[in-house]
Amino acid sequence: MDQKAPSGEPFILCDNLVKIHKISDLEVVALQGLDLEVKEGELLGIVGASGSGKSTLLNILGGLDRPSAGRVRVAGRDLLKMSSRALTEYRRTQVGFVWQQGARNLIPYLSAQDNVELPMILAGHAGRKAKQHAEELLAAVDLANRRQHYMTMLSGGEQQRVAICVALANFPSVVLADEPTGELDSANAQTVYQAFSQLCKQTGVTTLIVSHDPNIARNVDRVVAIRDGKLAGETVRRVVAPAAAAAGAEAHAHEPEHVFEEYAVLDSAGRLQIPKDMREQYGIGERAKLEPVDDGILVRAVVREAGPEEIAGASGAGADVAPSPRRSERRRWWPSFGRRRLK
Repeated sequence: MDQKAPSGEPFILCDNLVKIHKISDLEVVALQGLDLEVKEGELLGIVGASGSGKSTLLNILGGLDRPSAGRVRVAGRDLLKMSSRALTEYRRTQVGFVWQQGARNLIPYLSAQDNVELPMILAGHAGRKAKQHAEELLAAVDLANRRQHYMTMLSGGEQQRVAICVALANFPSVVLADEPTGELDSANAQTVYQAFSQLCKQTGVTTLIVSHDPNIARNVDRVVAIRDGKLAGETVRRVVAPAAAAAGAEAHAHEPEHVFEEYAVLDSAGRLQIPKDMREQYGIGERAKLEPVDDGILVRAVVREAGPEEIAGASGAGADVAPSPRRSERRRWWPSFGRRRLK
């Protein structure tokens, strides 16, 4: 049975999410206080280096793993408090998965049509409606004329588009895709992104895509970056209407312009991750000074004052002591940070 998030609550909510993997006597912290909110129907990209916690987050949201601490809710369901049986039912009826490896998505000795119908048959929905629904999904990703082809007869991009249809076959509330374009060239990757976008708009399903592809920002509503198990940054794409044609010029179609706005993200405790390259550029070490200004907060590097011995040594040599360039002159403005602002 479909379920919606309570009024005012995000469709997906992760609050101070922690996941610790225990391997023999070792403990590996995959997520350490991650906060994330996703709106219903949003197409979200998740990026980050290997080992940053991207796949761990997807496994938790898909009910394949349980968090060690924190809070995670999907469509009003508290995944941390659900029984194993309820979690299995949640995976079966509410989540669609798309994996990087085609062998995990599709059965090679079945046609594209049969692959899409299979989840409906297993759920007890075989028959004319299941066949019609499978045909509609395949047509939506431009595979209507390939629906009777077996997997060996389809390209990698076509196989992944079939996999997206399989994930959507049972009308899930959320689709989770882990590196779906990782084994594809740029052209096929673009067709897969277009398929996600098209079906997300048509069905209204909330979709999360984990990827290493730097071009993913052009194909989703928003991209969040995970670093060291925490949310570190956010990129929002806005489509700007093309400028009007010059007076007297022949009217013709203009491509819309994509504008990307990058934000730093604060967690629920007010912690902010400043990228390493920025810290190095502005000389920010382990500590920094925060100074309130009219429209935000100024982050300054901490100035290392010369010790008495250094000053005495320079004076004893008879040299003029000229002030060294102040490292605090290097500064960085952080006017705002997405939904949260520092006051």
